[in-house]
Amino acid sequence: MLDFQAVRDNVITLNDLVADLGREQLAELTNEMIDSILFLIADCEDVDVTFEPIDPEAHDPYAETAEEVNMPWSLGHVIVHITASAEEAAFLAAELARGVKFHGRSRFEVPWHQVQTLDSCLGRLEESRRMMLASLDMWPGLPHLDNIYQTWEKGPVVNAVSRFVLGLMHSDSHLNQLREIVMQAEQHRVSAQ
Repeated sequence: MLDFQAVRDNVITLNDLVADLGREQLAELTNEMIDSILFLIADCEDVDVTFEPIDPEAHDPYAETAEEVNMPWSLGHVIVHITASAEEAAFLAAELARGVKFHGRSRFEVPWHQVQTLDSCLGRLEESRRMMLASLDMWPGLPHLDNIYQTWEKGPVVNAVSRFVLGLMHSDSHLNQLREIVMQAEQHRVSAQ
């Protein structure tokens, strides 16, 4: 997987990190990310999916209700969030690659309340992998890599490659959170026996 720390530390830009990547490498990175998440949750059980971890830093300014703003995210919640963000990046990247100017977000997030079993998490991850890989097949043979836009105020200026990777970078930023949730859920499960 890519090492995003230098980008996070502002040592290099995202565009520098991805300068030599093409569709094949993006497909490999997608598979690596999904496989890494599957590995992290491999020993989980259904009860772990809805387990509410202790997270004193929990804060979601985009939460749908006031009660959810400081609510810790469950494993299922993180999975739907990661997959929605990665899919959005992939589909925006496909449009950029085809020469379509950025015209707004392309996001749908499965309601986290609906994800209550390990099978639903696994299914969501595999569905996301399938859609992300399929989005790469929508790229033309000569992608419009000069088609760029600024992601948000003071955010990076991206083309198709860097926009796709920005979704993977976002997923990477949640891996430690997943590890912590899995660890707490397992400890809770063991102590309840």
